Order: sequence, then structure tokens, then C-alpha cells
Amino acid sequence: MDSEKKTVIQIVWGIALVLAGAGIFFAMPYKMSQIEKIGFSPLVVRFCFYLIGVFLIGGGIKKIYDNYPELKNKNE
Repeated sequence: MDSEKKTVIQIVWGIALVLAGAGIFFAMPYKMSQIEKIGFSPLVVRFCFYLIGVFLIGGGIKKIYDNYPELKNKNE
């Protein structure tokens, strides 16, 4: 696999990570009622899921930030 194709795949993967992290933030209000029925502490569960969302978004942004300049330089 050539280098340009790997870079494109890494950027697409970064976008997928950002979207997955954003999905956690949008889904949490709807899922908290179901989680509360299970009996776990809602504050701890909410904190953990939001932390996962922040890590996914941060990792995706880092992946895009690291790979986008390589793709831009190869296209010039």
C-alpha cells in the first residue's frame, strides 16, 4: 500500500473517531434513563462516558492534525 493511501485511511479513521466521540455526547441524555434503571451511580457513569467521548474526539483530532499536512504536501 502506498504512502498516500495510508494517509487517506488515517484521516478517514480520525474523522470516524471524532464522530464516535460526538455520538457519545449526543446519545448520553437518552441513555442515562436506561443506565439509572440498572442501579449504577449516574454521576460516575456519566463522567466515564463523557471522558471516553473526550478521548475519542481528542484522538481523532490529533490523527487528522498529524496526517493532513502529509496529504497536502503530496498533492502539491
